[in-house]
Formats: sequence, structure tokens, C-alpha cells
Amino acid sequence: MDHFNPVETWERDRLQALQLERLQETADRLFEKVPFFRRKLEEAGFKPGDVKSLEDLEKLPFTTKDDLRDNYPFGLFAVPMRDIVRIHASSGTTGKPTVVGYTAQDIQVWADLVARAIVVAGGSQDDVVHVAYGYGLFTGGLGLHYGAEKLGATALPMSGGNTKRQVRMMVDFGSTILCCTPSYALNIAEVMNELGVERGEIKLKSAILGAEPWSNEMRDEIERVLEISAHDIYGLSEVVGPGVSIECVEKKGLHVFEDSFIPEIIDPGTGKVLPPGESGELVFTNINKEGLALLRYRTRDISKLIKEACPCGRTHYRMERITGRTDDMLIIRGVNVFPSQVEMVLMQIPGLAPHYQLVVDRIDNLDILEVQVEVSPETFSDEIKRLEDLERKIRDEVQSYLGVSVKVRLMEPRSIGRSEGKAVRAVDKRRI
Repeated sequence: MDHFNPVETWERDRLQALQLERLQETADRLFEKVPFFRRKLEEAGFKPGDVKSLEDLEKLPFTTKDDLRDNYPFGLFAVPMRDIVRIHASSGTTGKPTVVGYTAQDIQVWADLVARAIVVAGGSQDDVVHVAYGYGLFTGGLGLHYGAEKLGATALPMSGGNTKRQVRMMVDFGSTILCCTPSYALNIAEVMNELGVERGEIKLKSAILGAEPWSNEMRDEIERVLEISAHDIYGLSEVVGPGVSIECVEKKGLHVFEDSFIPEIIDPGTGKVLPPGESGELVFTNINKEGLALLRYRTRDISKLIKEACPCGRTHYRMERITGRTDDMLIIRGVNVFPSQVEMVLMQIPGLAPHYQLVVDRIDNLDILEVQVEVSPETFSDEIKRLEDLERKIRDEVQSYLGVSVKVRLMEPRSIGRSEGKAVRAVDKRRI
């Protein structure tokens, strides 16, 4: 399976016919099998057989993370527990975790999606796929692992942590594709440098990076320090896990596997569906999942859809890279701020390391945003005057871009905590 899946190049009419058939089956099954969805669909005036076209989708009710928590743990499952062969859960920052269940068929569909994703990013069965996402209830590790095996590639189940050992295995086992969070890829690059590992000692050609928003500037840095091609992969456990969409070699948006998921962009305030090209909240409907299928799941991720066919030849809609989330968005004195926006500015300023943290506090009833960013070892040894100039430059450029005043604190190398999973980009002390 080193080549396109034929469905990825189908004409739009043929793809939409498949989507409608699967949407009708999914909506009817959820009405019959899941009391929560029956109630929601009845409230929306729907009964089985009422979905006549894809235009009917926007009349269906949304599902939210709170709905999963309210029905914790298994209340939204559409099959009996005896048919569930795997459970995953996302930790969530508050309250109960969101729990997802997979049938044996779901696991096969998921593995196939991730195998396709690896191919989209230029992989083949000749690759050694170094999986440094966490294994366990988090979907990242096992998702990429099963996908690599389904493709026929060699899966290396490293999980996260023990970065020196990761580098050693990379050298010894000839890893060619690195799978982890973008911030951990930079961590690995730092440790390679510390260990004196030369670029010629590793066979890495590409990386499949996800689980946190990251900027094109961070991609440039990762590609520079590791000398690889870095591809953004998108997924979330509630929808399936990794394998919802991924960048191809063109890197002009992430290809959504529309034979399994119908994407929409909505206005997060009104819920109104927005046309392709407009930015808003990403919504997905599962149309190829048995254990847990969700109608119009609100991801809280901010993106936009691209309907034009990609130069690579695939015809499915693409989504722009996530610019942030409506729920990790910081509101500073009335201004919406995403960490990825600050990252984009920082990565364009020479002399900085790609490690930063935003600290928000409230002093005398005024919100204060402090940007803490590490300087490179060479810059750190500069005279104070140059450091002061650098600090002023960062402050001016961030303020100019965001439209909000900020404090800047230059940090010495390796003083900001490193992450083996999702990097903690923002600390909001106003809620503490």
C-alpha cells in the first residue's frame, strides 16, 4: 500500500454519494441505538430516514465534549460492551476524561486511515517508523503504531521519554520517520546535539508531528535542525485519534479523509456553517465508525477548509493548519491571543531558541502577558546592551502583531521545562 488509496482521487460527486450513504446509515443507527442521540435528533425534528441529502447535515444537532462527559463513561457507545475491543480516553484539562470505544472493525478502519496518512506524507513499507508519541489511553502512540504495521512498514514503539535512548535507537535501528509532538522533535534535536550525534549517523527523512498547534516558523526550525521534511498530522480521540487529516509533500493544507469524516467550519458564536475559505471552528461527523460515532462534533479547533484539488492529485477537502483552539485561546484585555501567534513572531527573530512560555497574570485588576523565551547559547553570552536590544525588539514585534502590550523575559538556555508530550505553552495565573 505504498500508493494512493483510489478513494482519495474520486470525483466530488462520487465521494459525496458515499458520504450521504454513510451519513444516513450513521444517523439512523444512532437514533436506534443511543438514547442521547435519539433525544437530540427528536428535539431537532428528525426521525430515521429524514436525512435526504448532505445539505440536511447542518440541521442535525452538534455534539460537544460536555456531552461525552455527561454520558461518562460508555453512555454514547452505539454497540454493546461485548463488541468493544479497545478503549481510549483523553485526559481533558477539567472534569472527567472523554472516553471512546472501538469495535474490531473500527480498529481496522483506524489502522487503514493512519497507513494512508503515512503514505500521504511520503512514507512506504520500506520505512522504519519511530513512534515517540505516548502509548496508553492517549491515541497517538497506538494510532501511529497500528498504521505503520498496516502499511507494512517497521513500527518502532518507543513511546515518549528517555530522550537519550530515543536518539540511540534512532541511530542503531535506522529510524526513517519520526512521529511525535513538534516540541518533542526539537527536544530530540537538542539531545542529539548534546550527545554529539552527527546528522550522517541517522537515517531520518521525515517527521509526522501533531497533538499541539505549531507554526510554519517552528516547522522551518525543525526541518533545519533535523534536516528532514516535517508534516502536520491532525486527529482527536473523540473523532478517531490521529489519521483524520495530514499534509502531503506539497504542504498546502491537511488532506481530510472525507470518506470517513465530513468536515464543516462554523461560526463558534452562532453555530452557522461558513463556506470554504472562511476561518472558524472545525466540526466533524463520523460516518465510518461503529463503537462511538459522533454527529457534528465541535472540536474547538480553529481552521478553514480548502476545496480546490491539491497539486498532489488528491481531491478531498483540505483544512488549514490549526491556528489555535477556542478553549486555549487567551483573552488579554479584550484581545484574543493564541500561543501559536506569538510563536510565529518569535521564530522569525534571530538569536532565540524555539522554546517559550506565555504567563498571564492579573495585577491591580490589569491583565499582564509575559513572554518568556530562551535565547540561544551564543546570544546568551552577548553583552547586556545587545540583550536589552533583543528584548525590546521582541516586545515591539509581538505587540505590533497582537495589538496588545506584553512584557518580555529572556531566559537562559534550557531553563524552560522540556516536554515529552504536549508542550505547556501558556500558564494562566488569573484562574489560580
